[in-house]
Amino acid sequence: MAKILLVEDDAILVEMYQAKFELEGHEVRVATNGEEGVDWAKTLLPDLIVMDLRLPGIDGWEATRRLKSQPETKHIPIIVVTADTSEKSRERAFAAGCDEFETKPVNFEKLIKTIHSLLGR
Repeated sequence: MAKILLVEDDAILVEMYQAKFELEGHEVRVATNGEEGVDWAKTLLPDLIVMDLRLPGIDGWEATRRLKSQPETKHIPIIVVTADTSEKSRERAFAAGCDEFETKPVNFEKLIKTIHSLLGR
């Protein structure tokens, strides 16, 4: 079982992600904005983070940048999941330090495989 931090502000998507991740046996903690996500990551030290880009307060790009610049959180894999399918968004996400980039609507089968791959399963 892995600890997953989900940083997502859409309540419906949170329920969907949480249900899928828990069915896979993972423990899920939710943050609904970028600042909360950064704070929870430092406290919880999750095994993996699933990060939306369009968030209230600091966005997912900045939250990712902050997490990847701090010694205690830089090793945590971050999967960006966003509705923004532009190449510019993808480039910015990888430049900020994300490990994988997925688009919405979410293909949960693919996302679960990506999570398992990043967790070394």
